Amino acid sequence: MPLNNISVAVILKEKSNSVYTVPKDATVAAAVVEMNRHRLGSVLVKDGAKIVGIFTERDVLTRVVASSLDPENTVVRDVMTPHFRSVTVGSSIGNAMQVMTDLRVRHLPVFDGEHLVGMLSIGDITRWLLKANELEAENLRKYAFAEYPG
Repeated sequence: MPLNNISVAVILKEKSNSVYTVPKDATVAAAVVEMNRHRLGSVLVKDGAKIVGIFTERDVLTRVVASSLDPENTVVRDVMTPHFRSVTVGSSIGNAMQVMTDLRVRHLPVFDGEHLVGMLSIGDITRWLLKANELEAENLRKYAFAEYPG
């Protein structure tokens, strides 16, 4: 399956287009509550309408817990990842996987120009690959046993 020919838009169509955000002045405790409420590994951080960073489980561990910071008194802007990587809606699934692998990240915001259109996780890609592989295997079984319509 040529993953460089399939855009991430295919995955975004199959999942919720909800993207969760917190304001840059939110406390870490409030951001973690939001992440837990929605069972997320990350939230985007906003300054007004502008995305200024991403706050992830890894940020909680490496910047808050490891530094013994108080989550109730630490604001997200001080511990978020300000320089995050994203992909465009036209980026290929293969490209998104390569970015995640190279940068060791599990979440990528997806933009259409300047407009945020979704969030892609490694779990989303894994689910899509599993489904695509199952469909391909089923088609091969049908072909091998003369049930293939083509």
